[in-house]
Amino acid sequence: MSHAAEVSVYDRMCWPEAELERALAGGAHRRELAAYLGVAEYSTLSALAHQAQAVRQRRTARRERLKVYLLPGILGSQLGRLRAAGEPPDLLWVDPSDIVNGRLTELRLPRATPGKSSLRPQRLQPVQPLGAIVYSYLALKLRLAAAGFDVVLYDYDWRGDVLASGQALAQRLAVDGAEQLALVGHSMGALLARAALAHYGAAAGAERITRLIGIGAPHGGSIAAVQALRATYPIVGRLAAMDRVHDAETLTRRAFRGFMSLYQLLPVDATTLDLFDADCWPRTGARPDPRLLRAARGFSQRLAASDQRFVSIVGTGQRTVTGVERRGPQFRYQVSSAGDGTVAGSCATLPGVRSYSLRCEHSELPRNESVAAALTDLLRRGRTQHLREGVIARHGRSTYVTDALLRRELGRKLDWYQLNIGERRRYLDRLNEPPAAYRR
Repeated sequence: MSHAAEVSVYDRMCWPEAELERALAGGAHRRELAAYLGVAEYSTLSALAHQAQAVRQRRTARRERLKVYLLPGILGSQLGRLRAAGEPPDLLWVDPSDIVNGRLTELRLPRATPGKSSLRPQRLQPVQPLGAIVYSYLALKLRLAAAGFDVVLYDYDWRGDVLASGQALAQRLAVDGAEQLALVGHSMGALLARAALAHYGAAAGAERITRLIGIGAPHGGSIAAVQALRATYPIVGRLAAMDRVHDAETLTRRAFRGFMSLYQLLPVDATTLDLFDADCWPRTGARPDPRLLRAARGFSQRLAASDQRFVSIVGTGQRTVTGVERRGPQFRYQVSSAGDGTVAGSCATLPGVRSYSLRCEHSELPRNESVAAALTDLLRRGRTQHLREGVIARHGRSTYVTDALLRRELGRKLDWYQLNIGERRRYLDRLNEPPAAYRR
């Protein structure tokens, strides 16, 4: 069994972002990085890092006018514990060896009690962010840097309260000396940006934020959060398939059920159910924490309202859960093509906000070259022709699936150690792929 003292290859490859970019640009550790990232991904990132480095070297000594903060979504930052100086960190998310050996339950947030910091004393180092997920976000950062922007890839603990994370981001922005700031948020990162802007309010300095761009942003919530709390979300099922210790329901109960951010992602207007009322949830199977449901009610009203600075980039044409209803002891989900696979198109924008769209899956949006080109235009001029203006989210043929059907399809265990390196990498890259039931 894996434990905190064991150092895996994924722990050793959890490098500081600047060190990784230097190695990619200069060709250092080529064999290790190509084995870790895959030859194709290494080639792409190496070329982009070289371009970005060349652009930085050509800059004059003057301070950049616009600084871009790139904000990952939920699951988008690595999480783990620091070890002693000189040792690699103990990476939990995402370290497949720890997932296989049941350690994802260590991501569980301690539940605070009056007068105490947690239910039990903290014996281990706290879990903390250890940089953004390289596969998901480094290419976009390097593309924007190669276009001449000063880019901060901002990592944070995506398990907790988005409003508290927004306050921490606002404090970071307040001490940033850049003349102008732009916030680019993928998925929940866009809500983090709105939470930070809400903390500014009308205070001095808020006018420095000149752009707020959401990519696949769940402004209206996402039914994927419902499935995550029901242990029927594809990512949860596929992680549990790797886990030799826990099934999906146990993993949800011992870890994901306590993530406040999941409750803040619950849809408000996309369903006739009041999902913040525990009585509206099925009484069998994995259930949400009623205390966290109550705490999350009204979350969207506490975010900054949209204005002329906002833009939305929306993915469409993917099999997406776009409806949910209660059917006795379980939920039944409507699946259509009117979304990006995670967020319904109707939930990914805000009234009065300029929107652009493309056929693309949710987790691939920040990796898409057309999205990066559009962001360059939007940051400079506020408009782009690289994407289609407006959102046309056609439902196509609808399919209906239940909690029980998804549990059957996603419940089969996987022998991780029987997979070769390429198969393991492909499995992790496709954690969010729609299950076969969505296409029936």
